[in-house]
Amino acid sequence: MKLVGRLAALAELVPEGSRVADIGTDHAYLPIELVQGHIVTSAIAGDVHLGPWKAAKEHVDALGLTHRISVRLGDGITVLSPEEVDVVIIAGMGGQTIIEILTGKPEVTKSLKRLILQPMVAANTVRRWLNENQWDVVDERLVQEEGRLYEIVVAEPGRATSCEPIMYDIGEKLWRDKPELLSVHIDQLIAQTKRVLQEMSLSDNAKKSQKYHEYTERLQQLEAKRRCL
Repeated sequence: MKLVGRLAALAELVPEGSRVADIGTDHAYLPIELVQGHIVTSAIAGDVHLGPWKAAKEHVDALGLTHRISVRLGDGITVLSPEEVDVVIIAGMGGQTIIEILTGKPEVTKSLKRLILQPMVAANTVRRWLNENQWDVVDERLVQEEGRLYEIVVAEPGRATSCEPIMYDIGEKLWRDKPELLSVHIDQLIAQTKRVLQEMSLSDNAKKSQKYHEYTERLQQLEAKRRCL
């Protein structure tokens, strides 16, 4: 089995020799690849749903990797103990769900050396939470797979730094590095913002709201950044 696209990008961000937990593991493809590729010393594959947990367990058992990969059924990082792993991967969930997982067992989160997060929506919420909770974003990636663009945010314990608010949407590291897909990313953010404004414009009360004003400003800032590319 060889990982491609989004999962391959996640695997590349795991430091060699670390202990990793993949939360919401599904079939445990990522932990299996990391163990078989000798990237990590051990892995934990966690899932809150019985079906994916069974699939992951059967997959790990069939490959004879039960001594290296522990498959656990439970909610988020509650399946972990403090200091048990160095890295946690949370991919394929909404931004708010990712935050709820990280705050679900603070003693585990505080013990981690790296977070590798791939929010499906609300990546700006995740970036803001990281900044407000002393996590430094050390890397960001954009991956396009089957016509969809994915954002990956990598954070390590560090000092909170001041950030231009629009960078919670774009990603400050992405803006600095200027990856090839950055223009696609910003175009999508602009399109999303325009859709929200269009829906709000149907209501006079909504058009007078603070939220409408904030989205209007957001659109202007995004369009200004797009012109700089």
